[in-house]
Amino acid sequence: MKRFSPSVASAASKHPKTLSKKFDYGTAGFRDKAENLDSVMFRMGLLAVLRAKSTKGEVGVVVTASHNPIQDNGVKLIDPMGEMLTMEWESYARDLANTTDELLIDELSKIVEREGIDLDFDSPSIPIGMDTRPSSPKLSEAIQDGIKALHGKYTDLGHMTTPQVHFIVRCLNTNGLYGEPSERGYFMKLVTAFYNLNQSSSSENASLYVDGANGVGAHKIPILLRCLEELKTANQQCSFDVIVCNDGREGKLNENCGADYVKTNQCPPQGIVMKQGKRYCSFDGDADRIIFFYQGKQSCRVLDGDRIACLLSDYVHEMLTLLKIEGLSVAAIMTGYSNGNAINYLKGKDIRVEIVPTGVKHLKKKCEEFDVAIAFEANGHGNMVVKEDVRRKIEKIAKERDGNKAEAAEIVKNLIDLTNQTVGDAISNMLLVETILRKKNWTFDEWAQCYVDLPSKQVKVKVADRGMVKTTWNEQRVTDPLVLQKKIDELVEKHPNSRAFVRPSGTEDVVRVYAEAETREIADWLARQVEINVYELAHGEGEKPCPLHVI
Repeated sequence: MKRFSPSVASAASKHPKTLSKKFDYGTAGFRDKAENLDSVMFRMGLLAVLRAKSTKGEVGVVVTASHNPIQDNGVKLIDPMGEMLTMEWESYARDLANTTDELLIDELSKIVEREGIDLDFDSPSIPIGMDTRPSSPKLSEAIQDGIKALHGKYTDLGHMTTPQVHFIVRCLNTNGLYGEPSERGYFMKLVTAFYNLNQSSSSENASLYVDGANGVGAHKIPILLRCLEELKTANQQCSFDVIVCNDGREGKLNENCGADYVKTNQCPPQGIVMKQGKRYCSFDGDADRIIFFYQGKQSCRVLDGDRIACLLSDYVHEMLTLLKIEGLSVAAIMTGYSNGNAINYLKGKDIRVEIVPTGVKHLKKKCEEFDVAIAFEANGHGNMVVKEDVRRKIEKIAKERDGNKAEAAEIVKNLIDLTNQTVGDAISNMLLVETILRKKNWTFDEWAQCYVDLPSKQVKVKVADRGMVKTTWNEQRVTDPLVLQKKIDELVEKHPNSRAFVRPSGTEDVVRVYAEAETREIADWLARQVEINVYELAHGEGEKPCPLHVI
């Protein structure tokens, strides 16, 4: 067993594990009430050093709880290419966070032994970013204590959006080929691409009002605009008027505002009074999600991640078709919660659609199978991922100056640079959407006319054991009990253009139900009927749901 210096135990004693509760590391890392996370943060500092020594590269740490309430916080580690922590190391994170103080050194030793880590390897400095929660600085200090306990080094980035930290980590591990590893490098890469794509555009959209969710993203918009201003010349203008609302000076982080609030409630956030003809968007607390919205004829119209996926996939597919790159594989990656008519829209454009389980890591994994992948969840989290060899081919075509083909290649090349390929990024995706709408000369309302959302309904059924329900890999069909899937099929067959699926929750003993149909009445009825079947066949708890009359 590897020996650790006494400094580890000494430092750990200042961050004792005082709670018996179990912490779980998921797609979002660890999240909990801020006051519960001190020992977890210290231990993630230890783990970050071991991961850096294992990969012999820079890894990152970000302190955030994204769209959660202000009293919560969280932490996640970032792998060397700006990716999420691997599944195996997620299990190490869980084990390390949940072990007792007495067994902490043993748990560290197990990781070192299993991974063959050389503790004498001088690992690179670990960048640490955080959101604007009041608890973040103290929790960041606990991470720093963990890093120092293993004689590691760190760089305190201060307040950063989650996507910025992912970007910086990737830059550090590509020797600057992906970009300059700094906040300025992040912004200059984005605004240069935006400028290149829009400097000759005759189309200029109205101001965009940005709901910053009273979070870190709101603080970064002025920096974005200053960097864009630097690129302007007397003869070449590239205007982009952004007005930031919910910037943290008055409201609370994520309270009645932010992308999750707008998507869930289908209404504008607090702090914004919508007007006809105005354009709006909402970030979430750490600026990795974005939702657009505007005042429709009768109500708030929300343009979610499905709409962004359709806009981006359609335009990129159109440009790539002009390039005629042989054997190029392109796909839109979505989840079962994506609206059926969004999927139908993309298929109608001859764009391949792949459905994966809920969760960012599943979308990112599927992206690896394609040369170009546009992956979005309906909640507004997503990005475009392009393989490096394809990017080089596109750059080569752009240099050939072969008329429309070269022009299309130049557009795609800059769209790639405008994309944060490491993770969903509200700022990057805001600029992408703005660019494509200008290219198409579309208003928000014209964008919304691409398809009409099918009404949907989501419910959850409390069960004794969620493990009783098993599904296919992409969560679209039940494999056990098979009779449940048979019942769902029979219900769906009664109404054309409807669908339904169930999946066990990953965190609680409930089974989640999703139903979609041509009318609100049918969607509600279908969801209720599936809910009843889950209750009866998966040992539901509590009061049995009553059937609804379908019109």
